[in-house]
Amino acid sequence: MSKVRIKQVRSTIKCTENQKRTIQALGLGKINRTKEVENTPQIAGMISKVAHLIEVENI
Repeated sequence: MSKVRIKQVRSTIKCTENQKRTIQALGLGKINRTKEVENTPQIAGMISKVAHLIEVENI
């Protein structure tokens, strides 16, 4: 599997509880935090749910 680098660029203040939990599950939580994860189907689904809050870069 390939890896992706995820960076949180927007706040979760006015987001739903599910979106906040998804950000936490991705290992983020504060603006400008970056995490490298394997690009599995589960991670891809989580990325699509919070795409407006993060930036994704293929490694």
